[in-house]
Amino acid sequence: MGIPLRQNLRVARHLAGRRVRRRDKYPIVVELEPLFACNLRCPGCGKTDHPPEVLSRRMSVQDAIAGLMECGAPVVSIAGGEPLLHPEIGDMAKAAIEHGITVYLCTNGLLLRKTIDLFTPSPYFSWVVHVDGIGNEHDCYVGREGVFAEAIAGMQEAKSRGFRVTTNSTFFSTDSPQKVIGLLEYLYQDVGVDAVMVSPAYAQEGAADQNHFPVVQETQRLFSEVLREGRRRWRFNHSPLYLDFLAGYADLPCLPWAIPSFSVLGWQRPCYLLADGYAESYRELLETTDWAAYGRGRDPRCSNCMAHSGHEPAAVTAMLRSPLIGLRSYLRR
Repeated sequence: MGIPLRQNLRVARHLAGRRVRRRDKYPIVVELEPLFACNLRCPGCGKTDHPPEVLSRRMSVQDAIAGLMECGAPVVSIAGGEPLLHPEIGDMAKAAIEHGITVYLCTNGLLLRKTIDLFTPSPYFSWVVHVDGIGNEHDCYVGREGVFAEAIAGMQEAKSRGFRVTTNSTFFSTDSPQKVIGLLEYLYQDVGVDAVMVSPAYAQEGAADQNHFPVVQETQRLFSEVLREGRRRWRFNHSPLYLDFLAGYADLPCLPWAIPSFSVLGWQRPCYLLADGYAESYRELLETTDWAAYGRGRDPRCSNCMAHSGHEPAAVTAMLRSPLIGLRSYLRR
């Protein structure tokens, strides 16, 4: 099982409580971006495409925790930018855990070894290291030599100290099933990560490279072959139904309110990948966003999106409503 049992139980209790209250929109995970500054300029990422006055902002620990508590999600994914550039990132992660929130800290790995003493191993904390290829291939994706070697060294150091380590890999239209299989096998067998996360790349507006984002059919062909080959060999930090969705075996709606994005600019409307304005609170985000305007067949920007930030919550809620759906997906392994 890629997702720890205690996290699954926390999320299940959270969802059950919302269903008892008959709420149709509620959070599961918060994408927290306490800064947009980064030490890399990845061609496929648009998050650093902000003016200097925005890139210089840093969210305080107090504001971060206030937003998380107001939202009420049991899990937070701390991203950016590069969160390890934040001077209070250790305190921020610690405070979230103390408030009963499971923390995934996303990083490119360049500063992992330098900042690891700011963190303490915990069943409620996991590193998430961005790895899109092996060796020079990854370095080309992120635009700098030596990043892959340092990321691997950071993961190995974290594992040696007792941390849970996962990876997040984004794949483009140029990636082959053999390349993806080789990367996941390397991460799982050679590096020894606890779980892997995968996602097709999304065409963010600010990304320098706009030519290699996959369409739905390309994503389904890629993941159907990858999962047919290695689904039993690796632990995924995904629900089995979301993996079915990537491979084209299931159709899922997008539930963007379930993984809202909270940054130095506020609550991003409607999701982590689109920026159609910001709300001052999660409640305002829920109540003032025209959710019916987004999703495949509604907004052309959503046409080829299969990212976990909107579709994983739909998989989780579908499996809770009908355990047989989850069982069929699990047996597909």
